[in-house]
Amino acid sequence: MGRPRGFDVDEALECAMLVFWKHGYEGASTAGLTNAMGISTTSMYAAFGNKEKLFRKVLEHYTEGPSAYLARALEEPTALGVATAILAGTVRTTTRPANPHGCLGVQSALTVSDAGQEVRDLLVAWRDDGYSRVRERFRRAVDEGDLPPETDPGLLARYLTAFAYGIAVQAASGVCRDELQETADAALRSWPIS
Repeated sequence: MGRPRGFDVDEALECAMLVFWKHGYEGASTAGLTNAMGISTTSMYAAFGNKEKLFRKVLEHYTEGPSAYLARALEEPTALGVATAILAGTVRTTTRPANPHGCLGVQSALTVSDAGQEVRDLLVAWRDDGYSRVRERFRRAVDEGDLPPETDPGLLARYLTAFAYGIAVQAASGVCRDELQETADAALRSWPIS
């Protein structure tokens, strides 16, 4: 039987998440990650594998933590409620004072070189999954009569997710929470009504 780990895995993932969120995938060094997690490089590799495998686990942690607002938003009873909750969740998550501003799934992919192609592909798939889930929810809204029958669920989902990622980029650039929420509110004023 091996020796038990001397650290809390969830706490280590939280610390690693903040490093990747702040510095992006390539900007996060192994030394910076292990220092933030309070573990040795050997312990990091033993617990998580290499940097890419650690990032995959961090992305899961982010999806179930700061980005969990998406899953909750999809449960809203109306398409407008879904869109409102997604944009409000994006604004909240990307502007929290205790966290880096912006979105881990956007920030980490912006400067990935050819060596990080697998991470870039992972993040494309992550963002596409979010888009697909929103599209399917909007398709249901059309079927249920909550959205006009001529509504293109794919186009509306692409509009909403692109807008949400734009909010994340603006937050990373320092735009304040109130201004981003006003922008989101303005976008929702043109929402299709059945």
